Amino acid sequence: MARRTWALRVSAAVMAAVVLAVLVVPLVVPLDEQAVDLGAKLLPPGPAHPFGTDEVGRDLLLRCVYGLRVSLLVGVVAALVATVVGTAAGALAGALGGRTDRLLMRLVDLFSSVPHLLLGIFVVALFRPGIWPVVASVAVTHWLSTARVVRAEVLSLRTRPYIDAAVSGGASRWRVTVRHLLPGVLPQAGLAAVLMVPHAIWHESALSFLGLGLPTHRASLGNMVDSARGSLLAGDWWPTLFPGLFIIVPTLALAGLAGAWRTRLNPRHRSELTL
Repeated sequence: MARRTWALRVSAAVMAAVVLAVLVVPLVVPLDEQAVDLGAKLLPPGPAHPFGTDEVGRDLLLRCVYGLRVSLLVGVVAALVATVVGTAAGALAGALGGRTDRLLMRLVDLFSSVPHLLLGIFVVALFRPGIWPVVASVAVTHWLSTARVVRAEVLSLRTRPYIDAAVSGGASRWRVTVRHLLPGVLPQAGLAAVLMVPHAIWHESALSFLGLGLPTHRASLGNMVDSARGSLLAGDWWPTLFPGLFIIVPTLALAGLAGAWRTRLNPRHRSELTL
């Protein structure tokens, strides 16, 4: 118990620091994304530049904070959109059953048969590089698991006595779904949204790393890792290490918070919610 409490506190502290940084730093220190200082390129970490500089002399600490802000924006917005779509689809499938259930679940199976990254690349390729095509790409590929989880929860709730009582009292199927079933699945849907944010961050970083996400001049963690490949081969490790840490550490912290939420929802059976 003490170990889990310690891990939860560390995760909460990390996420608080991350949110504070991405909100405050851009207000205090603006970033010129087109600025170049070749006289300061690839400086190692030091007092003037705690994370060093990149291949064109830009401060890595500042760019990592701005890149993390973009990743969190993509992750949170995409997770919310995917959760709303997945919750609606899963609730309709579980509540209506029959042909609607079969149709929606076959649609989920169809999307699931295509690898997430490949489907995301297809969606992004339809638009010009930018943040909103990336959000759409992540949302399209991540609502499927939420739909399955919500459908299973709705099917479980339909067997409860109070649902039978509502139906016997003359409540319509729509009223039962909105008043009784949806409130019952919201905790699971919220947990799915929190678990989805790290997936969305990695998805955005992967697309940017492949050159299909944000424009190359924009501060994005995936763009930074991609542009640092040549520097890493030359022995300059910091342009790759610090953007990578800015991807890994927040996602681990979010996973820790989601794990605590999952345990609180179902303390007896700590089964994994796979997304």
